Amino acid sequence: MHHPFTPVASLPVDPLNARVHEEGWQSWSPSGAYAPGDRPYRPTNDNWATVCYRPGVTVPEGTFQGEGLLALDPGDGSPTRLWAAVDPTGEVPSIRLTVTDGLAEVVADGPVKEWTGTGIQEVLGSWADGLGLEPPRPAPTVWCSWYEYFTNVTEDDIHENLRAMDTLDLPIDVVQIDDGYQQALGDWLTLSGRFRSREGIADAIRARGRRAGIWTAPFLVDPASDLATEHPDWLVRSADGGFTHAGRNWGHDLRVLDTTHPEAAAYLTDVFRTLRSEGYDYFKVDFLYAGALDGVRHQDVDALTAYRDGVRLIREAIGADAYLLGCGAPILPSIGLFDAMRVSPDTAPHRRPEADDYSQPGQDPAEFTGAGRQWQHGRLWTNDPDCLMARPAVETRERWAAHVEATGGLMASSDRLLSLDEWGVRTTRRLLSGGAR
Repeated sequence: MHHPFTPVASLPVDPLNARVHEEGWQSWSPSGAYAPGDRPYRPTNDNWATVCYRPGVTVPEGTFQGEGLLALDPGDGSPTRLWAAVDPTGEVPSIRLTVTDGLAEVVADGPVKEWTGTGIQEVLGSWADGLGLEPPRPAPTVWCSWYEYFTNVTEDDIHENLRAMDTLDLPIDVVQIDDGYQQALGDWLTLSGRFRSREGIADAIRARGRRAGIWTAPFLVDPASDLATEHPDWLVRSADGGFTHAGRNWGHDLRVLDTTHPEAAAYLTDVFRTLRSEGYDYFKVDFLYAGALDGVRHQDVDALTAYRDGVRLIREAIGADAYLLGCGAPILPSIGLFDAMRVSPDTAPHRRPEADDYSQPGQDPAEFTGAGRQWQHGRLWTNDPDCLMARPAVETRERWAAHVEATGGLMASSDRLLSLDEWGVRTTRRLLSGGAR
């Protein structure tokens, strides 16, 4: 639902010293503070606009835009102002700001309230405090397969790293198997040829005194999956009768699971109950933006309601004691649903992303948005700055490690542990020993 933009505020700013904070739509959407003359980061193609930004939203040139939150430090000594969604989990208006001749004009396409404070991070933090959420519980330390093996991870890779954790005496609570164990997006319980037994590997992890974790992208469906072939009625449709397009990734056009369909909901519940019964109690749920895409669903509910209900379904299936980490998730609609949240785009073994799109993997984009969202940590959830990579092959690994440490958030290692040199082992051990603060 996009309403017309209406005026919210007009105030003088010092064009040299003012700063504007844009809050992006989801985990990977660039978020942070800019000078009035800066060009904020925007999608460089239509696919990234769907996968990494707020879909269907084009921001005019020379305009700042926050999704549900936009802050302005006028730079002239007067208080910092924040415009925030009145109902952040139900309606997330876009809030725009332009500066002309030293005057900032703010407009929004839905109801917002104004807050004042001292500095951008402080005013955002006080807004978050005002939500009255329970503080997040302490985060476990994690080893994750992704940034070394990507989708080629095998069961043997997991075993090798399990042994290395003991050898290197690393304080790792959770061993999390990432993307690559499953046959296809949607076919979560059917193994790829690289894994023999999900339950067996969970048993092996737990036998060494660690917890088993697993990755899913619960709202995404590969059109070539068994699920899409056998149950096309479980997929969200577009208004023209085709399927809602969730962007392109892994070389496929992606579809969306309609969790308002009773059979699709029962299937998703079964997936997570099964994983829980096999011994997994740490769940990274990824690409969650898909569950909040507009489309025609089985039940006539708005996309954000469908999204929140879909996440609640997962939480119910895994139980209150399991740990739930969101990623690629719409930020404000996720409030109150997660233990931890990825607050930035993916990191990478390299600093800068291709195409200079700050929604894309790279250490620079992960640091920019991770720092811009530091105010969320300990208030909305435990921030996940993305994984530490400390192996020698990683560009500027010292700087990336310093960023991860400075966030005080979820600490996760994602190296082939036997490839770490002395610095890598020492740094990994030190950061994991600190844990989330």
